Amino acid sequence: MNILNVGAGLSGAVIGRHLAEAGHQVTVVDSRSHIGGNCHTERDSDTGVMVHVYGPHIFHTDDSEVWDYVNRFATFLPYKNRVKTTSLDPEGRRGVFSLPVNLHTINQFFGKTLRPEEAHAFITEEQADTTIEDPQTFEEQALRFVGRDLYEAFFKGYTVKQWGMHPSELPASILKRLPVRFNYDDNYFFHKFQGMPEDGYSAMIAKILDHPGITVKLETVFDRTQTDQYDHVFYSGPLDGYFDYQLGRLGYRTLDFERFTHQGDYQGCAVMNYGEESVPYTRITEHKHFAPWESHEGSVCYREYSRAAEPGDIPYYPIRQVQEKALLSDYVALAEQTAGVSFVGRLGTYRYLDMDVTIREALDTARGFLAAREQDTQPPAFFTAPL
Repeated sequence: MNILNVGAGLSGAVIGRHLAEAGHQVTVVDSRSHIGGNCHTERDSDTGVMVHVYGPHIFHTDDSEVWDYVNRFATFLPYKNRVKTTSLDPEGRRGVFSLPVNLHTINQFFGKTLRPEEAHAFITEEQADTTIEDPQTFEEQALRFVGRDLYEAFFKGYTVKQWGMHPSELPASILKRLPVRFNYDDNYFFHKFQGMPEDGYSAMIAKILDHPGITVKLETVFDRTQTDQYDHVFYSGPLDGYFDYQLGRLGYRTLDFERFTHQGDYQGCAVMNYGEESVPYTRITEHKHFAPWESHEGSVCYREYSRAAEPGDIPYYPIRQVQEKALLSDYVALAEQTAGVSFVGRLGTYRYLDMDVTIREALDTARGFLAAREQDTQPPAFFTAPL
């Protein structure tokens, strides 16, 4: 078959590789001048630092098949994401603390020397608001689990900046992804497999795309009238964009990066969050620390600002509030009436996806497509339901 994959990020590359290995001819197009989508990495010509051009991406998963898959195309070296945050303690003193909130954070923040059991009792019995029995919002969830002091220092201001709305307007489910640990484990993730590709993500994706059955065309804008020229299309662009936003635009947050360089070590860690709402940026990332096996005198840093995405901006985080979900439902109905196209990935399904989940869904999508062909059935618009 003659397949078109719109988007040269992880979804387009993994689906393309699997179908090419099954004997199909795959064309991968992308409107950008590079492969990799928002995972794109490139070396800074002045410092030699490997830069995560669209913000940092750290690979972590419990999916052994996905881990084996990425290691087939890249050498992954050990990397632990240890995030720090600058914020104010209960006395109004600015300090640097570890995230996620752990035993060290608790002891440092409150000026105590608690053991795990003591810290657990202190937080759950003295700090947590136990009057909140069924948290419905982000704010209620935080107050119920960690209490007002930790909430205001580490979650409130950062969340307002990141999402552009008060935590009382966000669902409790967002905070459920942020654990509190009553030990000194400061590894941000808890997955079995964690690491970074030695030569960057773009080099890995280039190897995934390196197959005689795959043709890559960059700086190529897809037009849906091209759909008829192919046996099937896998579309990883914005779902609403495929339909020319005819029902309206789905809401996204986008990021602005203020890039600066430094001679030496600017902050001593890869990620420094800023919990105070008065600090306009959410965090500073120092990219050479994402490759601790390398040594560089110079440094490349990003100040990261979050705001509502406007037409022409790169969409990063789907908002998925009630209004957006209603509009999403209408677009899903349109997509399901569209023959010959499957919508995939973060933008195609309007869901926030980590890299490992993106790869897992891409593999499952390619396998599902091949199974549908064997059974002579029509491939669905969505192999993973967006709602």
